Amino acid sequence: MNALDGIRVLDLSRVLAGPWCTQTLADLGADVIKIERPGTGDDTRTWGPPFLQDTEGRDTREAAYYLGTNRNKRSVTCDIARPEGQALVRELARHCHVFVENFKVGDMARYGLDYASIRAVNPAIVYCSVTGFGQTGPYRERAGYDYAVQGMGGLMSVTGERDDLGGGPQKVGVAVADLFTGLYASTAILAALRHAERTGEGQAVDMALLDTQVAMLANLGANYLVSGKVPGRAGNAHQNIVPYQVFEVAPAADDAKDFVIIAVGNDGQFAKYCEVAGHPELAQDPRFARNQDRVRNRAVLVPMLEEIMKTRAKAQWLPALEAAKVPCGAINSLAEVFADPHVRERGMVTRWEHPLGGEVDLVSSPLKLSATPVRQDLPPPLLGQHTDDVLRGVLGWDAARIGELRQKEVI
Repeated sequence: MNALDGIRVLDLSRVLAGPWCTQTLADLGADVIKIERPGTGDDTRTWGPPFLQDTEGRDTREAAYYLGTNRNKRSVTCDIARPEGQALVRELARHCHVFVENFKVGDMARYGLDYASIRAVNPAIVYCSVTGFGQTGPYRERAGYDYAVQGMGGLMSVTGERDDLGGGPQKVGVAVADLFTGLYASTAILAALRHAERTGEGQAVDMALLDTQVAMLANLGANYLVSGKVPGRAGNAHQNIVPYQVFEVAPAADDAKDFVIIAVGNDGQFAKYCEVAGHPELAQDPRFARNQDRVRNRAVLVPMLEEIMKTRAKAQWLPALEAAKVPCGAINSLAEVFADPHVRERGMVTRWEHPLGGEVDLVSSPLKLSATPVRQDLPPPLLGQHTDDVLRGVLGWDAARIGELRQKEVI
């Protein structure tokens, strides 16, 4: 049994925020029916290279981007611009518990697939809309993309090296506004499903990338609202904790620069760090004894620690710090991440047999439940692979009726 066995999701989203939400629901056992455009499918199917390679090393039509965001789903093609396609989606919605879409505000109403229209055929449905700026507000009709939202939502103003060190605004390396919105959307959907189970009443869930980005400012947002002081970029340092940053260490044998992360979270850990560093007197210095003192005297302490850290190599620092229970870590490349024995032992890489490319390794779900383990099925490798199965199994349609829609190129 999976946690969401019996829950069916009609997924009209594409690219990242919506598919990330529905992938999480699918991992938990929901039957996610992914509606894709006939002929082209989800935009990310073509977002490469890299593409999955076949057994002869040639690129297939499946981009790695698509494969990483659509586990455990079933692919159905349907042209929602056609009246017959719209009718098909409404009919499927009768048999679903959740409806997810990430079209621009107003688009779904033009197709007769907005919340009011879907609620009319299924009052208990949970209808989740994912947009850049939400269903209300002066920006509601704007197209919202992760990059722009990272800037508008303040994240880029606090990400990147300090201006006085030659820095400037920097986006995060992955689309975090999309990803966080997808995860928040999953949480909201689960809460709405609980309400629907108790009352038989569905509801609309309005998820916006900008809302999520503002929420995930977390302590920095709270810092500003409490103090009125606008935080700036701090590079790899922490705004509220010292020392909590990247330090350069002595180079290894290849003479390349090397770095480690030191993440001292309290005064006791700082004292242990100072012992390992061979400078216990720093923990007794009234300028540095408490974290609030270290933050205020950051400009004095950090240059001292930078010189100390350069006296040993990473291979010397990390074991000694770990033994002393001082939080620390290496900065791994992705090759090192996926070769890491702990990452492998935790099951974060799953190998599948792909019909187009033979064996393929993909990232696994991080969710680990003792009684209801997550599913681990391949993303639908072929566009529209499950169209006939869904129309027969969910709607009870016969081959003639399915063939009629296929002949009209609706599916």
